[in-house]
Amino acid sequence: MSILVVGSVAFDDITSPSGSVKDILGGAATYFSLAASYFTQVRVVAVVGDDFGPEQEKVFQKRSVDTRGIERAHGKSFHWSGTYSQNLNEAKTNFTHLNVFDSFQPRIPKEYDDTEFLFLANIQPTLQANVRRSMKRVRLTGCDTMNYWIQGTPRELAETLKLVDVLLINDTETKMLAGETNLPRAAHKVLAMGPQALVIKHGEYGATIFFREGAFGIGHHPFRAPALPIEEVKDPTGAGDSFAGGFMGYLAAQKDISREVLKRALFYGGVMGSFAVERFGTERLQSLTRDEIDARFQVFRELTHLE
Repeated sequence: MSILVVGSVAFDDITSPSGSVKDILGGAATYFSLAASYFTQVRVVAVVGDDFGPEQEKVFQKRSVDTRGIERAHGKSFHWSGTYSQNLNEAKTNFTHLNVFDSFQPRIPKEYDDTEFLFLANIQPTLQANVRRSMKRVRLTGCDTMNYWIQGTPRELAETLKLVDVLLINDTETKMLAGETNLPRAAHKVLAMGPQALVIKHGEYGATIFFREGAFGIGHHPFRAPALPIEEVKDPTGAGDSFAGGFMGYLAAQKDISREVLKRALFYGGVMGSFAVERFGTERLQSLTRDEIDARFQVFRELTHLE
């Protein structure tokens, strides 16, 4: 089944202890769509500028990603620059130039009307809500947000969360959204805002999924998936979006969505995130094979004795 991602396609300048790169293809929708493309058919809605050319288009085409929803606007594409220190957990932002992304109004092509799985990447919450309301046939919606929207547009975000099935955010964002310092309590407060499930990303420590009472079957216990120890992390920039792509892509490839399927999807999210950080930008996600993905999933299973 197809999945639609709405978000940013951008250019990044990245410096880490492993080196520096300039003007490489990035953006949440890019990482997400490449990661998800190993599981299902992916469609993208985004906006790019005049600097997005055949070389960038080819990255999507090679993975058979449907780019009819990428709008071309006059000007420059979204451009971000960041520097990672030795701990690699957080980048220091050097600059953020929104450029054509500043006036982004997602337009969903008619051909995408039959989409059943939707991922709302990190954009303004009202835009996320408008997209969700316009997609009548969507079975499951995943969503991401960040501290900027949590603090700056709380009312708009609250409206969006009522329309979302699975929210994927990190520990800090969960606590900030709930106004709570204890993570399990914060998770339950966030679930009360609307989502059926909450995936909390812990970076190099894996991810935990919390379920709303009665959602996706019986039971209420959270489930934790560890991260795979990676020997060399070159660039963590797209790890979270690649995680979301693996997680949602796997779900979109399943006939039914149950708690067990969602738990398994956590591992595929972890697999795709672990590949993304091995190279700068999307380089590793462009050259994977399904065999490599399944082999790493097997390592995760052995690590956790997942049946």
